[in-house]
Amino acid sequence: MFLGHFAVGLAGKAAAPKPSLGTLFMAAQFLDLLWPTLLMLNLEQAMISPEPGVLVPLKFTNYPISHSLLLVLGWGLLFGVVYWLIKKDTRSAIILGLLVVSHWLLDLIVHVPDLPLYPGDAPMLGLGLWTSTTATILAESLLFILGLWLYLRNTKAKNKTGIYSFWALIIFLVVIYFMNLFGPVPPSMDAVAWGGQMQWLLIIWAYWADRNRETINYSSVSSQTIMPAL
Repeated sequence: MFLGHFAVGLAGKAAAPKPSLGTLFMAAQFLDLLWPTLLMLNLEQAMISPEPGVLVPLKFTNYPISHSLLLVLGWGLLFGVVYWLIKKDTRSAIILGLLVVSHWLLDLIVHVPDLPLYPGDAPMLGLGLWTSTTATILAESLLFILGLWLYLRNTKAKNKTGIYSFWALIIFLVVIYFMNLFGPVPPSMDAVAWGGQMQWLLIIWAYWADRNRETINYSSVSSQTIMPAL
């Protein structure tokens, strides 16, 4: 799951218009931003293991800190609390915490059974959508289109930078997605970890694009439309 997580971040603007798209992306991808660092520190493990019929050529052998449901709930709570302490915005803090947890729920759909419920000897869950390339692409594409529609419905560009930077980001996400799907198998887990760290550039890009956009205030638009008639 890649586009699907960013789709949830885009859609989050409809529920929480105050946070930047960069913050929404950070919440939706928080687990996969944490995971590469844990790999580098050897606190979690995975291996390159291409298997016939499985879309992703990785075997996630041990990642309870970043991807066990129990700790994911904790990460979501922590993310929301930190945001609240900084911004004192309860609604946005709750939405951001839920976006963190949404990552695990979307992973549950696509992963083969390798997602632990809790650290230790825990049941492993996964519905295995990755075993169908067509179904995976269709599901992620539909999610991405929906998220993009919700974001565009709730924001507008302040200037040309707000148009071009945003659409360049969207195109880049789609290109990266298909390169990951149909590109060569990664040469090593170090390459995978460093590739994961590159996602921080997408977060920075989203902050820049969103800074040049603004939220559409439907209530004020409606009042301006109604008042002349009165």
